Amino acid sequence: MSTPPLLFDDAYLSYFFGPEHPFSPVRQRMLCSLLEALPLTAEFTAPPAATRQDVCTVHDAAFVDAVARCSTGDLPANVRDFGLNTADVPTFDDMDAAARALCGGTLHGARLIAQGTADRVLQLGGGLHHAHRRKASGFCVYNDLSMAIRALRDEGMRVAYIDIDVHHGDGVQHIHETDPGVLTLSLHESGRYLFPGTGHVHEIGKGAGEGSTLNIPLEPFTEDDSYLETFERVVPFAIERYAPDVLVVQCGADAHFSDPLADLLLTTHAYDAMFTQLLDLAEAHTEGRALFTLGGGYQPDATVRIWTLLAHHVLEAERPTDLPADWLDRWSDEGEAALTPTLHDEPRTFDIERRDSIEAQNRQVSKRALERIAPLWY
Repeated sequence: MSTPPLLFDDAYLSYFFGPEHPFSPVRQRMLCSLLEALPLTAEFTAPPAATRQDVCTVHDAAFVDAVARCSTGDLPANVRDFGLNTADVPTFDDMDAAARALCGGTLHGARLIAQGTADRVLQLGGGLHHAHRRKASGFCVYNDLSMAIRALRDEGMRVAYIDIDVHHGDGVQHIHETDPGVLTLSLHESGRYLFPGTGHVHEIGKGAGEGSTLNIPLEPFTEDDSYLETFERVVPFAIERYAPDVLVVQCGADAHFSDPLADLLLTTHAYDAMFTQLLDLAEAHTEGRALFTLGGGYQPDATVRIWTLLAHHVLEAERPTDLPADWLDRWSDEGEAALTPTLHDEPRTFDIERRDSIEAQNRQVSKRALERIAPLWY
């Protein structure tokens, strides 16, 4: 198989809610410029935008019409019923086209895998996991992940969706929760403390899809060791038992300790270990088929380094220790002060009073989640 494609188009950068909004295309600009500055053998591909028909495979037409109207400044009277024109999802010119561009990349990646053209694909955007059938939410207008999953299902493939964003992947879960051919597995900070307030252990799917949803809500201030212990207890077991044909992975970087919107305490070393395991699981269970997207991540320095690690894993490239000086100078000059000069975080410890309690609670949560769902798989 040829070098795994990295999907990116400049149109992704037009998905922009304004300079004060945390979901900023600056992250992708920094990421792409860093990948170009490193000695990588990367094949960048500009995918086509998703069509209205593609979008309507997972979203109601009335919602898509509302997005299109907002894109021209013609806001419907009931715009907020669609989750639009809010603090999280403010409207902007050509919003529909920008969202369809991002969705097109993830959808194109799914089609490449379904056609056998690529085994693994990295979409340098997307991961809009909060968008629902009839409503935008949490910085997400359209749900690119669900469009990709639907396309894979249309080809008869069983899909395991794994979400490591710090926020629960509620939109993807709810869109697919009745489909026994889609496993949605989300590890996230507990909804007791964090948006969107969902992703509890008792959410296991509905109807024919009962047993196809698995949620692992983690305690705030969870550190690398506890997170990885939970990951290793749950994810390999779920993939082995579910026997998918392909993995779809949302790689949000906002569980990093420096992220301003959440309270998990992961370092780049935990992400490195997870990416290794995810690719190993794909090789062992899906003949290597895996589609990776980006997602959340609101501290650009950490987010870009984590996604650079991801790109090196997907490309099976040797990971550098230091980042290029010219790249560091450029982005420091553009306002990203105090950039970390190395790909990895320096080793560090956190002063956590409840460490033992947090670790015990995470073990208990993973145990309860598996006990609830495992009988449905036998």
